Amino acid sequence: MTEAPKQNIDKDWFLEHHLMMHRIRAFEETAARANDEKLVLGAIHLSIGQEAIASGVCKNLKREDFLLSTHRGHGHTLAKGADPLAMMLELLGRHGGICKGKGGSMHIADANVGMLGANGVVSANINIAAGAAHAIKLKQEKNISCCIFGDGAINRGPFLEGLNWSGVFDLPVLFICESNGFASTTRTDAMTSGEGAAARARSMGIKATEVDGNDIVAVDEITREYVANIRKGWGPHLILFKTYRLHGHTASDPASYRTNAEVEAAWKEDPIARCSELLLRVGVSKDTIDEHRNIALQEMQKVYKLAKEAPWPSVDLALADVQDSGDPREGAF
Repeated sequence: MTEAPKQNIDKDWFLEHHLMMHRIRAFEETAARANDEKLVLGAIHLSIGQEAIASGVCKNLKREDFLLSTHRGHGHTLAKGADPLAMMLELLGRHGGICKGKGGSMHIADANVGMLGANGVVSANINIAAGAAHAIKLKQEKNISCCIFGDGAINRGPFLEGLNWSGVFDLPVLFICESNGFASTTRTDAMTSGEGAAARARSMGIKATEVDGNDIVAVDEITREYVANIRKGWGPHLILFKTYRLHGHTASDPASYRTNAEVEAAWKEDPIARCSELLLRVGVSKDTIDEHRNIALQEMQKVYKLAKEAPWPSVDLALADVQDSGDPREGAF
């Protein structure tokens, strides 16, 4: 896997990454608490352990760039610039939710920051990202499309369709595979033939590489390079980030299909801890590093308090935003 140099880094830039990763983790921990307290409507999928990918990718995107995410999309959405209070309100189905309390965890979207949506259907976001990229090209716009999906998604049809379409039409899209080793509760290597996402992308003529997804410097560096290439008109690119999901598939999943020793070993590669160690080595004080955790926790505690106190949406809005075009046969011929 590609490794990034650790010296001469921009301290301020990586301090921002460090704080964002703490904000993502604090949001996820708060969401897990809300789930335990039976306040979450529907399932939630935590991204604890994968924060470097969300921060490292999204910090290198512009606000107007499009982002398509997965059922495990809280971190991506937050890193793209969405309001954590609106996100928490959405998880709790309350008034003021980012999708008016109707989408829940797996369908969070915020067009104001280019977040076109999380998606509860594995790999469905890949073709949507290709479509968004094709629209960018047809309209001759300067932004790009970015699609994040898990390693389980590469064994479904949209992966082939979306990458093939993007390659054929040379589209401005960055594909990000978060390879955390599991497709739901099944180990990915037990159900994936061949060398995986990067090799499959290269077989279609798409530039692709594999990188340590828990190394924030490596994630930031390769994303910046590939985004720059795409903006130059060099067509689609794919990055496979190797990482690990430190909790179960859902917040309620005990993950008994893996050993405690395996999880303990994975915690030693915690991306936030690794970033903290890096910042200490380049002269950032421990107090500054520790402060980020407190800032993030206080922010999300406030968010949770406000979300719990928020009212339910009015029943008058139940049918708002529901398309009604009448008889589907009307105007068909």
